[in-house]
Amino acid sequence: MTNSLTDIISENLTIVFCGINPGLKSAVDGHHFSGRSNRFWRVLYLAGFTRHEIEALDDQTLLEYSYGLTTAVERPTTKADELSKEEFSMALAGFSQKIKTYKPRCIAFLGKAGYCAFSGKKNIGWGLQDDRFEGYIVWVLPNPSGLNRGFSLGALAAAYEEMRMYFNALN
Repeated sequence: MTNSLTDIISENLTIVFCGINPGLKSAVDGHHFSGRSNRFWRVLYLAGFTRHEIEALDDQTLLEYSYGLTTAVERPTTKADELSKEEFSMALAGFSQKIKTYKPRCIAFLGKAGYCAFSGKKNIGWGLQDDRFEGYIVWVLPNPSGLNRGFSLGALAAAYEEMRMYFNALN
């Protein structure tokens, strides 16, 4: 299976949300976070990023809010832990170039795996990071996948809302 999930991105967005890699359903559907158990769209709404809960079929409308979507690794899998360290290493140059090209104000990694692989750090916390990626603010948020049972819907929404409030305070 090849990647059929296209980035939703344009220049100078406030935040580019970066998933680890596409899920199989999203890759087949061609829409980000289209799996029934994925909580991304609900969490964005509950955290105040959008005026209504966006449907995965309408994922392009996220640009209207100055947010974008990409993935650290392009290869779709059932679970992110199916990716190898080599796949992250091979993806780093392309991801770095994408960020340099589009210049988002912030990269929000959804889950720790992508940022850990790209930064070379083993232990990172949730939230705003001290380091920048290609000069841009980095935030690490819990992954909204339904497979992530470590975070309730409310805990996810609270973590995402903290980031939204941070950016609102900057404006």
